[in-house]
Amino acid sequence: MNAHEPYGEEEHGPYEEHEEHGGNERHEGHEPYERTFPALPPAPGRGFAGTWWGHAWLRALEESALDGEQVRQGRRYARSGAVGAVSVRPGGLTAVVRDRDGTAHRTDVLVQEFTDAQWDRLLGLAAAESGYIAALLDREVPPELAEDASAAGVELLPGVGELDPRCDCGEWDHCPHSAALCYQVARLLDHDPFVLLLLRGRARRRLVEELEEHSAARAREPREPREPREPDDVGVPAEAVYAAQGALPALPGPPRLPEAVGQPPTLDTEGGAEAGLDVDAVEFLAQAAAAEAYGLLARALAPGHADHALPAPLTAAEDAVRLAARACHLRVRSRLAAATGRDRAGLALAVRAWEYGEAPGLAALDDDWTPDRATLTRARAALAAAWADEEAPVFRRVRARWTEPDTGRQLRLGREGRWWPYRREDGRWLPAGPSAADPATALPEPP
Repeated sequence: MNAHEPYGEEEHGPYEEHEEHGGNERHEGHEPYERTFPALPPAPGRGFAGTWWGHAWLRALEESALDGEQVRQGRRYARSGAVGAVSVRPGGLTAVVRDRDGTAHRTDVLVQEFTDAQWDRLLGLAAAESGYIAALLDREVPPELAEDASAAGVELLPGVGELDPRCDCGEWDHCPHSAALCYQVARLLDHDPFVLLLLRGRARRRLVEELEEHSAARAREPREPREPREPDDVGVPAEAVYAAQGALPALPGPPRLPEAVGQPPTLDTEGGAEAGLDVDAVEFLAQAAAAEAYGLLARALAPGHADHALPAPLTAAEDAVRLAARACHLRVRSRLAAATGRDRAGLALAVRAWEYGEAPGLAALDDDWTPDRATLTRARAALAAAWADEEAPVFRRVRARWTEPDTGRQLRLGREGRWWPYRREDGRWLPAGPSAADPATALPEPP
């Protein structure tokens, strides 16, 4: 079953009808500012997210809540069909969630809207790559778009603490009702990522119009090389520092973030390349270095950067997979595959794992490790708690991999303590999504 059609053909229709013909959308002038999705049927034994962005949404919930039992109870509520119709509007979600005794609770979850400046940056990034627009219209969120947006200071997916719950049951943290609403919305996001964009402040029609405007504006831009711009501050001459004799001049301020990633010069010259020089590879590496530098500068200029620990440096093998995830030329990918000791199929599998979880995701693919006794005890407790009030799957464990026989589903425990979903297809185990702290959330749907 396709991840974007998780409810089957019969249930696919109402969502299309609401979008194309109005349905339960509310309008302010010509612009729809609220969509209402009908209650979804119970979903016993199935995952709530199949896409990387659906998993990211649930990760924001599960890592924010202070009480894990409340979240697990909310997941059971969502599975049982206790969540009513879900209304989505810029900045918030609303639904009625019923307790097991039938008591109804109005529940809201608030999400920060983007500012006009953030939307302008996001739309500019999306318009810069035709593939991004095509993917969005096909109800896909390219991970590269989310990465580029994050580097430009626009976090497309909510992070820890960004899902702000409100419920009339009186809980100030995530209660079972708000957790159930979030789990249900993960199913909606899998089907239609424009739900997330509406939460951030733009409905589909307006978003498509603005993407077209940005694309047209880029097409009208002159292609002549730009004049080099003078730096904001040329620094302090060394002789001025020595002449100050202890009274140091003011240090220059931090550099400004450029409007976009720099474009290296083309190496396609009439004279031809030197023997042994792979022009495509050199151009790719130059572009990749420019993109990495842009991301590093964006993170360095972000508020609170000094409070975060530096990430662990990548190994040569990890960095090769990172580069392969952005490489378009087959020859470049073949060289990267050879450098990592993988064939093309193996590199494609590694790239898929990287896109779901970068270095930890790649480790889940390659690292067949054996947990110690304390780690196994914690893992078994997490599995027992995940299906406390419902029939739990039966797993067969081999080292740090839990496989459900005859279903093509597997969970892998990473050394960092998170669960990674895998699905068996064509005789191979394939990464099926990002990791989750909760094994029931991570467990994928059967193929």
